[in-house]
Amino acid sequence: MKRFSQLAVPYVVWAVIMLVLPMVLIALYSITEPGNSIVSFSMTIDHYVRFFTDPDFLIILWRSLWIAVKTTIICLLLGYPVAYFISRSSERMQNVLVLAITIPMWINMLVRTYAWIGLLSEGGFIQKILGVFGLGNTELLYTEGAVLLGMVYNFLPFMILQIHTALCKMDMSLLEASADLGANPVQTFARVTLPLSLPGVVNGITLVFLPAVSSFFIPKLLGGGQYFLIGNLIENQFITVGEWNFGSAISMIMAAVMMLLMMVVRRLEIKNQGGKEE
Repeated sequence: MKRFSQLAVPYVVWAVIMLVLPMVLIALYSITEPGNSIVSFSMTIDHYVRFFTDPDFLIILWRSLWIAVKTTIICLLLGYPVAYFISRSSERMQNVLVLAITIPMWINMLVRTYAWIGLLSEGGFIQKILGVFGLGNTELLYTEGAVLLGMVYNFLPFMILQIHTALCKMDMSLLEASADLGANPVQTFARVTLPLSLPGVVNGITLVFLPAVSSFFIPKLLGGGQYFLIGNLIENQFITVGEWNFGSAISMIMAAVMMLLMMVVRRLEIKNQGGKEE
């Protein structure tokens, strides 16, 4: 046991340097105001007050949460049938389909998002297809729909893989028992398959919602800077405006929101499993 504890020391040191220390610095920046020198600063909560008293910032926060919810719902509606189909395929076909889903994830997400600019731009491939149906003048790029499409495309594999894993772990004898007891396929799905796959659904929702709510380069590229989300606001405060203290305060607010949502998801998962939180 002592030897295993010693092996964990490098990881603990790495976690403190790469995870804990940056969060501590961000927290300190969020409650301080720079002084006349590098070492002088004053404590304040004005950055938090500024955020919650400015309607524009609250609108951006609501817009970010709302598009993250829509992204998650669409990914769930699209991802569950795909994951279900894959889990019911032969083992060889499952490997092929999972590989087909994961291969695009090997490419950098930024590159994949750039590819959509060419597809959605004026005169692009998608607009040409719409032109066949008389919809060639439809504006596709730099819209909320383009941002939503980019998010769904990038985060859908996370939903599919999580649900697929949960479905593959399910005991198939339960489905046979359900059929023997007279349940039809719909009843079997509603009372056996769906409840047993909920842990994968919850994990998929978490892996989609959290990056979607804080995404900044997808709305920046596909929204053309016209669709401003909370991630863009944080980036703007650090890179463009140079207000690191206010940007840190927004980052801490988003961290608190994400932690709260993860707690809610965790409680729902425990409730679904019929257990108690330790």
